[in-house]
Amino acid sequence: MLGNRRATLFVFLVLCFILVSMPNIMVVKAAEDSWVLKEPMPISCSGVAVVNDKIYTIGNSGIAEYDPTEDIWTLKNPMPINRSGFALAVYQNKIYIIGGSNGLNQIYDPATETWENRTSMPTPRSQLEANAVDGKIYLIGGKTGGPYSTLDLNEVYDPETDSWTTKEPIPFPVAQYASAVVDGKIYVIGGQDEYELPNPNLNITQIYDTITDTWTFGAPLPYMVWQAAAGATTGQMAPKRIYVMGGLPEGSLYGTDLNQIYDPEINSWSLGSTMPIARAKLYVAVVNDVLYSIGGYPFINVQATYAFENYQYTPIGYIPEFPTWIILPLLVMAPLIVLIFKKKVFRSIQD
Repeated sequence: MLGNRRATLFVFLVLCFILVSMPNIMVVKAAEDSWVLKEPMPISCSGVAVVNDKIYTIGNSGIAEYDPTEDIWTLKNPMPINRSGFALAVYQNKIYIIGGSNGLNQIYDPATETWENRTSMPTPRSQLEANAVDGKIYLIGGKTGGPYSTLDLNEVYDPETDSWTTKEPIPFPVAQYASAVVDGKIYVIGGQDEYELPNPNLNITQIYDTITDTWTFGAPLPYMVWQAAAGATTGQMAPKRIYVMGGLPEGSLYGTDLNQIYDPEINSWSLGSTMPIARAKLYVAVVNDVLYSIGGYPFINVQATYAFENYQYTPIGYIPEFPTWIILPLLVMAPLIVLIFKKKVFRSIQD
């Protein structure tokens, strides 16, 4: 009799444990396609990169490291040379700061907070993005300065040999675009092509296959934007998607709050929950398939005020990792439950 009571109590406790755990999992699941305000940036920046699940913002104001787990910013050593209009890429946990009007190529090591100079890009230019794919860094398009200086160049940097090569040029010369990498392909989205008159703004999705060195086109953006930012989810904790956030819509100097989502598998666009603050010239970082919309300007003119806000976006279809703190109790309880069940079955057979 006493044994039955203990078994009943034990099962009751197990059920209580499960019931207490489930809401925590369900709350995270319910948060998909939603925004949460996080600790704002301490300084403005001209680019962001992710190394070891930390976000680094880099600009003339300095470098700041953001820890999404702790929601804390930490200031780091500044750049040795003030510059703007550069692009960022990460290779072997080091950040490559490439381009701008001087075309410099510098490496920042977050682990040691040190800088190293590398071979400058062959064609100095700004207003472009850098994408790392299979150990190479691709710098596509951009402007050399002044009107009608947008290029179709596709220059590739090899960090191992510290050398540059030239690949197939992009079909539409473009600057101030958004870009992301999915399955070894670089997606160049929106931006401006000065030579497409009377409307230089593009809603084109240009796709570069790094293996075949060829370009194709994806479905066009639902809403044309430039000075937007993009980030891609990997398919591990959220479906593979490219999120294009903010930017300037056609004919406007006021940023948009759009969150445009591209599915590369079916080549289609949809819309997600809009950003809490409309912005252009912002940056997007992705950590464990969660996106962070950082910095930017609500509007673009000489009196524009920088937005230091940092918003966390949980994408559609996001499924968090199974909480590791649940595993040990379950491993302990499972054998006990089996043992109790066997004893009850054995007693019922004897009876």
